[in-house]
Amino acid sequence: LPADERAAVGHMIGIGAVKYADLSNDLARDYVFDFDRMIAFDGNTGPYLQYAHARICSIFRRAEIDRMSVRSITPSIDAPQERALALRQLAFDGAVLDTVDKLAPHKLCTYLFDLASDFTAFYEACPVLKAPDEATRDSRLALCDLTARILERGLGLLGIEAPERM
Repeated sequence: LPADERAAVGHMIGIGAVKYADLSNDLARDYVFDFDRMIAFDGNTGPYLQYAHARICSIFRRAEIDRMSVRSITPSIDAPQERALALRQLAFDGAVLDTVDKLAPHKLCTYLFDLASDFTAFYEACPVLKAPDEATRDSRLALCDLTARILERGLGLLGIEAPERM
């Protein structure tokens, strides 16, 4: 990344890491400040979710496809990982409502982590760019786009930016 973009992304990740670490804890539990854990790119952390979003955006850059172009496609759900991801996507509204109703941002954090985890399982089991045919590829790209949009929206609700490149 160019130096100015690298600095901007670094700022997003640093701020996002601290915000997510704070918001992902249940308010009724003790809080342990662990900066090394906060900035980890694996596990239930802000950088992990930001990286998941950036990774999805990179799929579209590699494919040289505009994400908007797959939004009219109704995904075909064949593999169990596609089904798990689609079901998790459908639960977004409920997760937001539950978060607001209970004034518990950790519930949205848990949902977003579960979504990113389901996406990772989907991506590992279901080739997207090397799908067996164009219809399957487009369907999987539609699932990728929706996942990225939900991650971006969910992180945004938490006050965390979702970079497109990391």
